[in-house]
Amino acid sequence: MFRPSRPVSDPVDEQPIDEPPIASAARIAAAVRTGMMTRLPRPPHRRVMVVANQKGGVGKTTTTVNLAAALALQGLNVLVLDLDPQGNASTALGVPHAEGTPSAYDVLVEGVPIKDVVTAAAHLPNLACVPASIDLAGAEMQMFGMEHREWLLTRALEGYDLDHVDYVFIDCPPSLGLLTLNALVAANEVLVPVQCEYYALEGLTQLMRTIEMVRSSLRPELVMSTILLTMYDGRTRQAEQVANEVRHYFGGLVLRTTIPRSVRVSEAPSHGQTVLTYDPGSPGAMSYLDAAREIARAAFDPPQ
Repeated sequence: MFRPSRPVSDPVDEQPIDEPPIASAARIAAAVRTGMMTRLPRPPHRRVMVVANQKGGVGKTTTTVNLAAALALQGLNVLVLDLDPQGNASTALGVPHAEGTPSAYDVLVEGVPIKDVVTAAAHLPNLACVPASIDLAGAEMQMFGMEHREWLLTRALEGYDLDHVDYVFIDCPPSLGLLTLNALVAANEVLVPVQCEYYALEGLTQLMRTIEMVRSSLRPELVMSTILLTMYDGRTRQAEQVANEVRHYFGGLVLRTTIPRSVRVSEAPSHGQTVLTYDPGSPGAMSYLDAAREIARAAFDPPQ
């Protein structure tokens, strides 16, 4: 499923002193395209991260696929589980997900093993995806009457060989239904993308209550470990105010890196790519690389 990364010859995670931004962008783009990215350390334990926020339009799927791509490009083995019936994560990873394609629906509802539906991502070594087809739209209704319905994804993952997987990212629909609940029960961590716009904290209280409910009754190990500020526009005072407010409330859970508004990030999925391969020297791509490094290093120095 996973292909080995190429060896590293030139570290790119530390910018040379006084390097102009255009030179930095060119250097990183060249490293991505030649497979010469600096390797990140493998986490001490596999990290299963659900990317959740029931508020739509916050960059949830974009965050999932670009963080997964950034970690994979830097030598880690990553699996993406697409649980959103729209299948946007599958599209961005270049994975087929037309109606009838073996997908997460078959895993959850039909009990098909993950190994029978997992597909290698296009353009990205070390990255694979369990796609979501439109069939998943009716899954919650079918799951409702199933025994131990909250544990379906957990059991599917337990039956899959994860020995060589460093990170699992689960992309959820913008709701707190059974699909998201299955993701939360299967995960160790919750990563929350927060849009740098008015009402950014709207819905976070409900999400936190859901996480606490899952912790108390189903998954005590689950923690909200990471908050990523997305769609940041440094030209506006509002974006700065929102970022400061989120950092005030959540402290060290918030990554230092912010993801800027970027046309290139938005364009990439229409080409069946993440921004990391579509335009690796763009500000959006470089921001996701920085965010991925922060996440990887947090495995060794988690926030207090």
